[in-house]
Amino acid sequence: HRRFDYRPKTDPYCQARYTFCPTGSAIPVMKEEDVIEVYRLQAPVWEFKYGDLLGHLKIMHDAVGFKSFLTGKNYTMEWYELFQLGNCTFPHLRPGMEAPFWCNQGAACFYEGIDDAHWKANGTLVLVATISGTMFNEMAQWVKYDNETGIYYETWTVQASPDRKSTVWFDSYECSKFILRTYQKLADLGAVFKKIQTNYTSIILFSGEPIYLGNETSIFGPQGNKTLAAAIRDFYNPFKPHQSVREFFVDLFKIIDHVILNHQFYLFYNLEYWFLPMKSPYLKIVYEEVPLPVGSKASCGV
Repeated sequence: HRRFDYRPKTDPYCQARYTFCPTGSAIPVMKEEDVIEVYRLQAPVWEFKYGDLLGHLKIMHDAVGFKSFLTGKNYTMEWYELFQLGNCTFPHLRPGMEAPFWCNQGAACFYEGIDDAHWKANGTLVLVATISGTMFNEMAQWVKYDNETGIYYETWTVQASPDRKSTVWFDSYECSKFILRTYQKLADLGAVFKKIQTNYTSIILFSGEPIYLGNETSIFGPQGNKTLAAAIRDFYNPFKPHQSVREFFVDLFKIIDHVILNHQFYLFYNLEYWFLPMKSPYLKIVYEEVPLPVGSKASCGV
């Protein structure tokens, strides 16, 4: 996943149904001698609205919590879409615009407090490590870098087959990947994690070797490939917001026709388009174990 030099301003066209990070705050500077507990937080996606519904499908959202020993204050840190999942996964086809329009930025959110009921009701709130104030402050600097350079949300993992050792063509870049990067950073700073099982959700597409198609300019620009541009727009059209039950089933048939019957998927990744020659089982949601990390240096005596 590519890193960028800066985060561009978002277009006013991109609107979220639910405000991104409504109570967000700056990450505090902790005293070096502080002792801070680190918590693994996980709950079903949209648990606040649908309860455990998506939890039954193992579609989970991940975050990390902190508790300061000196102040007694709790904090939550997570990474998610600025404009909700649908906008990050599929583009808008705007009138008068040839190229699909993406609202696909993601970012970190830090705020005071841990909503115990939210994470405990249908998910997980468990202590995984204890760190020093110095480690926390160094992690905070890394979060700033990570947030300014890793700016685009990517829903899909793309693999060659369901075999866990199969080739990964594209890796996702979403909430769980941010938490895994954070844990690894803390481990590299000296944090020692508990020996507990940790699982994460991945939504996987299965494809033969991807074919590079080009970027927005080379495909949709004045000298672009009109035939390819039309094919990409035609592929994304059924994923638009639906107005009626009838339209939903018509569009669902079109999606099945593209992805399963004709083995086609167009992926937008790192601001470039790729063609995926899809193959069985086409899509799978997995909830797989990813062990807590081991650092590159010894603990700093916490």
